[in-house]
Amino acid sequence: MSFVEIREESPLQDDVRALIAELNEVLLALTPPEFCFHMTADEMAERATTVWIARRDGEAIGCGALKRHDAHLAEVKRMYVRPAEQGHGIGGALLNEIVSRAAQEGIAVLKLETGDRHPAAWRVYERAGFQRCGAFADYPESTYSVFYEKPLTARPAAA
Repeated sequence: MSFVEIREESPLQDDVRALIAELNEVLLALTPPEFCFHMTADEMAERATTVWIARRDGEAIGCGALKRHDAHLAEVKRMYVRPAEQGHGIGGALLNEIVSRAAQEGIAVLKLETGDRHPAAWRVYERAGFQRCGAFADYPESTYSVFYEKPLTARPAAA
C-alpha cells in the first residue's frame, strides 16, 4: 500500500467536493436530515475553518476540518475516510493535525458532534483523548448525536 499524504487544502477542488458529497450521503443514510449538521464546501472555505485532505497516489481519500468558534473554542468537523481506506490510521492522523493546530493557536477546548451510529469514529476520538460531553454551540440535545470534548493545553498563538 502506498504512502498517504495529509496537507491543508482548499475544499473547493472538484475531487474534494466529491469526497464531501460522499460523506454527506453516508451520513444521510444513517441519520435523519434534520440531525445532520453538514458544512458545504463553500462554508468549509471560510476563513474560520482549515481543511486537511488525505491523499493516496493523488486521490482524495479522507478529510477533516478545524472550525474556530472563538479564541477559546474550536470544533472538529467533516471527519471522513473512505470505507476502503478505514482501519489504517488515516482518521487518527487527520485528527492529530486538527488537534495540533488548535493547540498551536492556543484554543482551550476542542469539541465535536458525531452520530449515534458511528462507533468506529468514537474509537478514533477516544484514543485521541476526547471524552463525551453535552451539546454545545447551537447543537440540540438529541439521541442522534454524540458529543465529545478535549481540553487542550492553551499556549499563546505565535506573534
